[in-house]
Amino acid sequence: MPIFTSYDGTELAYHVKGEGEPLVCLPGGAMRASAYLGDLGGLTAGRRLILLDLRGTGDSRIPADESTYRVDHQVADVEALRVHLGLERMDVTAHSAGGNLALLYAAAHPARLRRLVLITPTCPAVGLDSTPEQRLEVIRRRAGGEPYDTAIAAYEQILDALAAGGTPAPADWSRTMPLAYGRWDEGVRAHIEASGREKNAAAGIAYAGPGAFDPPATRAALRHLAGEVLVLAGELDSNPTAALAAELAGLFAQGTADVQPGGAHFPWLDDPKWFAARVEHFLATGA
Repeated sequence: MPIFTSYDGTELAYHVKGEGEPLVCLPGGAMRASAYLGDLGGLTAGRRLILLDLRGTGDSRIPADESTYRVDHQVADVEALRVHLGLERMDVTAHSAGGNLALLYAAAHPARLRRLVLITPTCPAVGLDSTPEQRLEVIRRRAGGEPYDTAIAAYEQILDALAAGGTPAPADWSRTMPLAYGRWDEGVRAHIEASGREKNAAAGIAYAGPGAFDPPATRAALRHLAGEVLVLAGELDSNPTAALAAELAGLFAQGTADVQPGGAHFPWLDDPKWFAARVEHFLATGA
């Protein structure tokens, strides 16, 4: 397991899988160890995955200053990794909340990115979010059987609690988890169960803390990114919706949005073959 030292002396770990051109992988969670990414649907067949454990997660050290969990501070960790790897420019993929880290990195270091894949990204870094109504429209398509009916009801209760200014019950959040996957089986249940062990909950709260984002400045900076960007949404994912993914792709000079049929928030688990083929095609051609 390789280790490098970031800008503030924190030792960070990354895991290498596969052979070929390097692909730096930024996990979501927020602040979940990179183990949950697995081999990203078999991308290891043609790529050397560099799976970063963000500070305070997985095999990376807890920083002396825990305010550095905020995502804008972690941009310097990604740049330190690039320097450590000796890459002039790099291909990057980021999942979910990790999309915000990738967007901020792209804004700060546009010349260092060759191609960027944003997998079902959440987008507060650029001020984009789907509305509750848009999310409900997507998830209600899955009604008509369990565990989805229970999950939809739980999500509706969460939205009611938030609308009333309250705090949703943790049990309701747990009941919504089947909606994050395009299939429901033992493998998916194991993936969900591992989340609690792999996530640094306190760091996840700090990740998007006050001051983390300046959407107008980030949007303006992203116009200088010359490299190609693929925003990949899942047909069954409510955040981002397909429409939101298309809006995000439109912020880039060379942005493309695509939707994985039958995919949800973890599309490499839902249809590994489709996912790996689409991402590898983009990394090879930019299209």
